[in-house]
Amino acid sequence: MKLMIASDIHGSAFWCGKMLDAFENEKAERLILLGDLLYHGPRNDLPKDYAPKRVIEILNKHKNEIMCVRGNCEAEVDQMVLEFPVLAEYALICADGAEIFATHGHNFSEENLPPLKNGDILLCGHTHVPACNVHENYVYMNPGSVSIPKNGSANCYMTFENGCFLWKDFDGNILNSFTVEK
Repeated sequence: MKLMIASDIHGSAFWCGKMLDAFENEKAERLILLGDLLYHGPRNDLPKDYAPKRVIEILNKHKNEIMCVRGNCEAEVDQMVLEFPVLAEYALICADGAEIFATHGHNFSEENLPPLKNGDILLCGHTHVPACNVHENYVYMNPGSVSIPKNGSANCYMTFENGCFLWKDFDGNILNSFTVEK
């Protein structure tokens, strides 16, 4: 099963469109969204082509392929307009030998770990910075931000297939990789 993982769209119709183009090009079976879909938040500048209503329309067309966790910018009113669940604090994903705890990163993070088993992957967004940090008992991963990258990173996403995570920019360049030990 191939997964595409993305985070922090923040209402950018331009980057949301790029993300869905990449999803179709990747031929992934599921799009895992790590929150902050519609609003830019008070600490961020407006992203390119800020249009939350268009983002709603774009994402709802793919409602059967999306699995989403709640970001710090999601509100209950967002669930009224989005046709897929967006209010779960976390999701547990078991795929290709990996056990993944997916969350936005504003509550659970490297600094505040959820309950993890030895070898689990903690998958977060929130920081807008791509990361793969191997710790003694777990691996922390972040796909970066679709629309508002920080610390000089690219607008990017991740894929996961056959035990291998790839970080990619929207030109298709591979930025990093990690293979799960089985």
